[in-house]
Amino acid sequence: GQSAFAAIAEIVGILNADDTTDWSKVDISALRNHLVDMNMLMMGATVTQSETGKEVVFVVEGEGQVLRAIQAMALPHARQLDMMDGWSATATTTSKGAVLTMKAEQPFALAKIQGLGFFGLMVTGAQHQPHHLALAQGSAAAR
Repeated sequence: GQSAFAAIAEIVGILNADDTTDWSKVDISALRNHLVDMNMLMMGATVTQSETGKEVVFVVEGEGQVLRAIQAMALPHARQLDMMDGWSATATTTSKGAVLTMKAEQPFALAKIQGLGFFGLMVTGAQHQPHHLALAQGSAAAR
């Protein structure tokens, strides 16, 4: 609804302001599809969180479009999380969704993982707007 509209409007504004935009490659539908996945993940996924020592495991499950969204988003975002200082991240898909495993050596990083939970971790990082722009620009690397 409103958030997808706002995200698309932001990217269209950026594309319109850039006189080097190659409009023959622009694919706003790809961005919209990704935003649908984001919504499905955030609103439809169920998460079970368990903690052992310096590890937090998130079992993320869903059905139908939610399942597809989980599997499309969990692995790529785990790679982004793994590049951040303070923790490591891995993810695997399952028949019902995915498992995200976060590890941290420092107590403050472990507390941050626990506090953010799966959904907070999924929005962590500064790659979202550039990723959305790349999707809209038709970049194969963004898919």
